[in-house]
Amino acid sequence: MTDGSGGGHLGNGATGALIIAALYVGREVFVPVALAILFSFVLAPLVKLLQKIRIPRAVAVIGVVVLAFAVVAALAMAMIGQATQLAADLPTYQSTMREKIASLKGAGPGTGVLSRAADVLQDLSKELDRPKEPAPAHLPAPAAESRPIPVEVHQPAPGAMETLRAFLTPLIHPLTTTGIVLIFVIFILLKREDLRNRFIRLTGTYDLQKTTAAFDDAAKRLSRLFLTQLLLNSGFGITIGTGLWLIGVPSALLWGILAAILRFIPYLGAILSAIFPMVIAAAVDPGWTMLAWTAALFLIAEPLAGHVIEPLVYGRSTGLSPVAIVVAATFWTWLWGPIGLVLATPLTVCLVVLGRHVERLEFLDVLLGDRPALSAPEIFYQRILAGDPAEAADKAEEVLKERSLSAYYDDVALEGLRLAAADASRGVLDAERQARILDTVREVVDDLSDHEDRAPGVADATRDAEAEAAIDETDEREGAADLPVLGREQLSNGFESEDRVVCIAAQSDLDEAAALMLAQILNKHGLPARVLPPDTLSSAKLAALAQAEPVLICLCYLGRSSGAHMRYAVKRLRRRMPSVAIVLAALSDADSADMAGQASQADETASTLRGVSKACIARASATPADRAA
Repeated sequence: MTDGSGGGHLGNGATGALIIAALYVGREVFVPVALAILFSFVLAPLVKLLQKIRIPRAVAVIGVVVLAFAVVAALAMAMIGQATQLAADLPTYQSTMREKIASLKGAGPGTGVLSRAADVLQDLSKELDRPKEPAPAHLPAPAAESRPIPVEVHQPAPGAMETLRAFLTPLIHPLTTTGIVLIFVIFILLKREDLRNRFIRLTGTYDLQKTTAAFDDAAKRLSRLFLTQLLLNSGFGITIGTGLWLIGVPSALLWGILAAILRFIPYLGAILSAIFPMVIAAAVDPGWTMLAWTAALFLIAEPLAGHVIEPLVYGRSTGLSPVAIVVAATFWTWLWGPIGLVLATPLTVCLVVLGRHVERLEFLDVLLGDRPALSAPEIFYQRILAGDPAEAADKAEEVLKERSLSAYYDDVALEGLRLAAADASRGVLDAERQARILDTVREVVDDLSDHEDRAPGVADATRDAEAEAAIDETDEREGAADLPVLGREQLSNGFESEDRVVCIAAQSDLDEAAALMLAQILNKHGLPARVLPPDTLSSAKLAALAQAEPVLICLCYLGRSSGAHMRYAVKRLRRRMPSVAIVLAALSDADSADMAGQASQADETASTLRGVSKACIARASATPADRAA
């Protein structure tokens, strides 16, 4: 019998291959459609702006589209005129280029010897390739030498129709593409809402409000992104064109427009736009000053635009991972040629936005987006499960640039341990791997021991994508600000001595891992605490613990089905140490903590590390009269 999941994956693969084949075969139609969609995103805000001032929609659409295409046509004509003038002037630059090439060839030591050796080798090659001359034969002298009659074939002069055909043939394809783009842009802008509703119908109407809001939000984001990118690239092109004109490079307008267009190509666009002006600068100027100024212009303008202006305007990211940008550029170039390279980033951004708002297309966001594929707790759990404390600590260090230690432990590390506890309760996490998790967490906690538990300053910031996601998932509102740091003079009687606060792992190694983090938070706030393993609740170990006379015991649980064990453990501790304060850390969730607090005889119950720490610090800083009350 055929596996259903395998058949489904095979069907999805066949569908994807069919879509790619259709895009390739129908590129003459799909390229104009893609251009029209991108143009519609850019022009939609202008159409809405005109509609707000009571201009009819049809008039606004036609006016904006005609104006936009007039600007594009004017730029194209300017580029053609500049390119024609440049082609006519190129022969005048040949002598300068020859002199510079000759100076470069003779610049290095020993080049004369190498040139002579190359000439000798070239002469030998010609001699070897020369055909062998046949030996002279004694033939009778010809009676009379006959001279061939030259014959010339002339084509008739082209007529008017042939001249017109030769002129129009190269223009047919671009004019056809422009016409298709123009028609599609007009109809997309006129029927935007209708097209949106049809797409919503295709993706599903089970949650109409959410889907409509998602599509409206996606359209606004894409319009703002593409319009902003167009304005920034246009500003970059104007800067380059103006700078080249001031430097004296010929055809500065052509290079400015080309720089604006090529900058849509990720990574390579700015480099490609700098090559042509630098070559022309080297050809025009007998010296090297113009080339140096041209190179300096691009070396200053591109980093300033890419690393200063764009982050301020776009924010942290456009939503694409660097690998996705490279893969998308390669794919769309292979599919549609040079125009695909220019459209690669905008088209991929559209796919990622659709993946974030359409559940069926979520895989696009996972594959191409810059958001981490796993949540921060899942990443932490995966790292400790793999026994990699170095990377886990490294990610924690990035998060701690903007969050406190207790906030990280509660919202990331503890959540990761809860995932481990869930796997353990399902029987898929054996004791050996739980022990490895404990050892890894112990190393991570030790690596983070030099961090104080306080909210970092605004100056610290991380640029790691996974750390940024963890920061977004971390709540600092109940962080270290609610946990005071106690001095020895602020501790009540019995808490001054070392090791009077004990954190006991109730059942498993995962409980002990949570207890390690709790103990570190308490130590950071002036309350020395030590951690004991799960076997501490045995009769022999309890007797030894009672002799140490602790004043506060934190009993740590991560498992959900631990109610009976909680009541049993608290009763045993009460029988051995009646006067000790017991804080129950029911860390599975808040509901379990409430139920455990009602069923057990614990003095305090909390479901978070910060909550447990707050309760312990409150009891340690209280007077005996307050604790009795």
